[in-house]
Amino acid sequence: MDRIWVDLYKAAKKVQKPRQLSQRIDAGGVAAAIESASGNIYTGVCVDTSCTLGICAERNAIFNMITNGESEIRRVLAIMPDGTTGAPCGACRELMMQLMQGKSQQVEIMLDYEYEKIVTLADLTPKWWL
Repeated sequence: MDRIWVDLYKAAKKVQKPRQLSQRIDAGGVAAAIESASGNIYTGVCVDTSCTLGICAERNAIFNMITNGESEIRRVLAIMPDGTTGAPCGACRELMMQLMQGKSQQVEIMLDYEYEKIVTLADLTPKWWL
């Protein structure tokens, strides 16, 4: 496995820390790390609320990247509450598709860290609407 995937896994695991922030907000059940086109790693955790104001870990990591002046994604890894890795949800895929329009074949997503199963964003979103 390429070293970058190990680095992404470690970075996501480091911030995961599931916790209850209030009676209505939990954070850190899912954690994500993305590698930008420049090679920087950005992380984020999910924030679950009792209404629709929460955010997924992947989008949180992407917004972290954007906040730091970058806008191109190279790799994405998300750690689920049980420690396995998995695919981004539809909302996260949509944001990535809009951000990486015309470049979705270049974005790699770790589906299964244990078995090193990697797909592209284009593989996960084959018939995008634009």
